[in-house]
Amino acid sequence: MHYQTASWGSYMSQARTTTSTTTTTMIGDPLERIERLASENAVVIFSISTCCMCHAIKRLFCGMGVNPTVHELDEDPRGNELERALMRLIGTNNVVPVVFIGGQLIGTMDRVMACHINGTLVPLLKQAGALWL
Repeated sequence: MHYQTASWGSYMSQARTTTSTTTTTMIGDPLERIERLASENAVVIFSISTCCMCHAIKRLFCGMGVNPTVHELDEDPRGNELERALMRLIGTNNVVPVVFIGGQLIGTMDRVMACHINGTLVPLLKQAGALWL
């Protein structure tokens, strides 16, 4: 798994060196940040490090041979904002884990497991370039 925790520090240090107008643009809306992060890798999981369901979904993908990029919301200084934005996006209060494949929102644990059971998860992963076999 590829954990994205250090990138936020460099992102913030770049923002601090600019003017306040540019800082607002760089930090931006949490939904825009989610969209950008979700589109940067084939499989992106927004997670909380102590959540057992998040652990289970990460293990599912790793067990399939997929190397997801994981954004731990509890380790991100603006993780609460991202979590609230994910709540609005998903339309529920129980948001993590949230999975994006190929930049497209798949959903929470129940949607991912439904895709896995009905056989649509592997084709999605192949289409996104996360699986080759």
